[in-house]
Amino acid sequence: MAHELLGDSFDIHAGGIDLQFPHHENEIAQSMCAHPEGGFAKVWLHNEMLQVEGKKMSKSLGNFFTVRDLLDQGVPGEVIRFVMLSTHYRKPMDWTASKATEARHTLKAWFRGTDGVAASDAVPSDALELLSNDLNTAGAIAEMHGLANRDDWAGLKAAMRLLGLPDAEQVEWFREEMNSAAFDNLPEQVNTLWALLDRWQSLRNARAYAEADELKRRIESCGLRLSVGAAGPEATKTDDFDPSKLEALK
Repeated sequence: MAHELLGDSFDIHAGGIDLQFPHHENEIAQSMCAHPEGGFAKVWLHNEMLQVEGKKMSKSLGNFFTVRDLLDQGVPGEVIRFVMLSTHYRKPMDWTASKATEARHTLKAWFRGTDGVAASDAVPSDALELLSNDLNTAGAIAEMHGLANRDDWAGLKAAMRLLGLPDAEQVEWFREEMNSAAFDNLPEQVNTLWALLDRWQSLRNARAYAEADELKRRIESCGLRLSVGAAGPEATKTDDFDPSKLEALK
């Protein structure tokens, strides 16, 4: 089958670590004997086993599920991908509800920062080098956190695309949350608010705490309550919310 579809040699052969012996060794022996002129697979990627909440996934334990099951439960595909890529493929990957929640929060923050931003022409070299070193997706994601902390949204968007993560403009659940997060029927105030929250977070990241506190005071004087959650700055509308005051802060 491999010869018919891929020829005498191809680049990557993947599979679970449980297939390394004897299945893959037998596959090499048979294929190399049948086609000695080729090299079969140049690179082998054997992924470790999947766990669920710290336990081996198995039907006997009742913790077996598929990606389709997660999608049917409402877990976005990009959240599943992010959780999977957050662990190096040669280490056991533990799927947990808390990791899925954290991944959604992280993606929401990244989508908010990259929304409407043109991706850079090239993926930042540090992230690319990590991926080039034994497909170190976990290291690349750590570097992407650094890009977000440095407000390099163009570079982050390019890196996200390389990992197969969608653009913010394409993510329905993110768009719905952006448009309904305490500001129903006030789309122009939503845009103003996120711009102010991003400025507040940038000041905090730069340790300009006096300026950050002053901006927070001004925003809250419009009838908002600010806090910092797992996905970054958040705002809650109070009964005193005055959209005209918020617009005046632009």
